[in-house]
Amino acid sequence: MDNTGYTTLTRQSGLMREMQVIANNIANAATTGFRQEGLLFSEHVKDTSNGESLSMATANIRQTSMLQGSLTQTGGTLDLAIEGEGFFLIATPSGERLTRAGSFSPDAAGNLVTNDGFHVLDSGGAPIFLPPGDSDLKIAADGTVSASGRPIAQVGLYQPLEASDLVREDGVMFRADQGFEPAPDARIVQGFLEASNVDPISQIARMIEVQRAYEMGQSFLQAEDERVKNALRSFTS
Repeated sequence: MDNTGYTTLTRQSGLMREMQVIANNIANAATTGFRQEGLLFSEHVKDTSNGESLSMATANIRQTSMLQGSLTQTGGTLDLAIEGEGFFLIATPSGERLTRAGSFSPDAAGNLVTNDGFHVLDSGGAPIFLPPGDSDLKIAADGTVSASGRPIAQVGLYQPLEASDLVREDGVMFRADQGFEPAPDARIVQGFLEASNVDPISQIARMIEVQRAYEMGQSFLQAEDERVKNALRSFTS
């Protein structure tokens, strides 16, 4: 295969990965706390020995949107939404992870956990214990949890040291390899959940663009294949 074919194939591979990312965004348009994802394309140009240049496109870097999702009122005592740039910190078997999904509940031991049973951590990185049988729980904007008017804990709000460092491990969970720090400008809203920040209309429009670009590249490869075949027939005849 010549350089033209390799260049087109790298572009096609990138477009296929972007289509998968877009499809995942659309599928999670109704997932609480989901953050829309995009794909960054880059071009590598290299001079060859015969004076021609070779260009290859890659699309391996994923970019997470930090736009605020809309808040939906649920009235749930332990349904929490975040306004601003911040995340809840949860403890998983693989380590501490960040999430914006704030649908929490107490487990059998009275610890505040996610729907998957992972402990929600406080401002000091410890699990949050809720007194059993106390229904009068109030959670302030700074995360302070009060039971019958008495402060008992503080839900931690964190942000990654580098926003570009976030690695998605689940639909709503992220790993921050360079670490994280308290998010001073974030605030909690009790009785609300943050919806996905996916814009379905723009994602569908982008899907159509990517599909057309992929079909164009496919047509080019087919035309190039036919050109090479014709050249070989002419050479052998």
